[in-house]
Amino acid sequence: MLLYLFDRLAEHYTVFNVFRYLTLRGICGVLTALAICFMVGPMMIRKLSHHQIGQTVREDGPPTHFEKVGTPTMGGALILVAVALSTLLWADLSNRFIWAALLTCMAFGVIGWVDDYKKLIHKDPRGMGARNKFASQTVAGLAVALFLYYSASDPAELLLIVPLFKEVAVDLGFGYVILTYLVVVGTSNAVNLTDGLDGLAILPTVLVAGALAIFAYLTGHAIFSSYLGIPFIPGVGEVLIFCAALVGAGLGFLWFNTYPAMVFMGDIGALALGAAIGVVAVIVRQEIVLVIMGGIFVMETLSVILQVASYKLLGKRLFRMAPLHHHFELKGWPEPRVSVRFWIISLILVLVGLATLKVR
Repeated sequence: MLLYLFDRLAEHYTVFNVFRYLTLRGICGVLTALAICFMVGPMMIRKLSHHQIGQTVREDGPPTHFEKVGTPTMGGALILVAVALSTLLWADLSNRFIWAALLTCMAFGVIGWVDDYKKLIHKDPRGMGARNKFASQTVAGLAVALFLYYSASDPAELLLIVPLFKEVAVDLGFGYVILTYLVVVGTSNAVNLTDGLDGLAILPTVLVAGALAIFAYLTGHAIFSSYLGIPFIPGVGEVLIFCAALVGAGLGFLWFNTYPAMVFMGDIGALALGAAIGVVAVIVRQEIVLVIMGGIFVMETLSVILQVASYKLLGKRLFRMAPLHHHFELKGWPEPRVSVRFWIISLILVLVGLATLKVR
């Protein structure tokens, strides 16, 4: 929106040409989303508290979580507002990748909102119900997968890039739709499983979004992509603006979500953020690297799968409680220690993922 305005102004005042640079608009996107969170956050928390939209806690959960009962939740709406406004202000709205990322994020946010609404307002502990929730995610995931597949204008958009190998790329064909669906829906649910402690899910999401912004910039730059041996995809660089909005909104939300949390994001935030980084990873053709950088999300998801499988097959639990962060809580780790150590692991994994750009 502002890009169009600055382009018109640049015809008369050359100083406005500076806003054509992705890097500057990315910085503006971070700061705009951050400012929106700081301005809207306190008011939203007061509204949620006033309407008694508060957290509920499982009776079999860690004992320390009972003090969280009543803490305002559904704060993920703050993230969505900040991401949407910042992206619409600073991105090139004629870019199809921007709309794919933004609408996917919002669609999964709506699914999360309905689930939270049923749990918190209608007092239905099942929320949407697993079947309806998964069906809704399937529709949204397939919609973005089919859109990206049929709108692809370059063969590189349908290649599966294998990190560490410069010349290895697999033409997915229609398999691209299946992979995209799995990445978007899988990442959405993985982030949702991780969102169980104050600040635990949001900072790894910010770190991954920041790294994907770098991938987007390099993939959309003909010279840099050629030098690094990654596919050049015209227009992908603009996705940096969306990632920047995610970073700014995530940091703004962390201001209120850090221990002890003043607000929780709820499914409305967790499902949307997971889908957002999933679809961006697909757009920049780095699905495998996402598994590395989002290793915390992978660990949390695997812990749940292994716990269920072990209990059903062997009648034994591998962990004291799943997801994994609860296991460490029950071992006696204070909540801030669990979160910060998971943050450190996430940072290391993101750096490893970025290193694949040079190790080819």
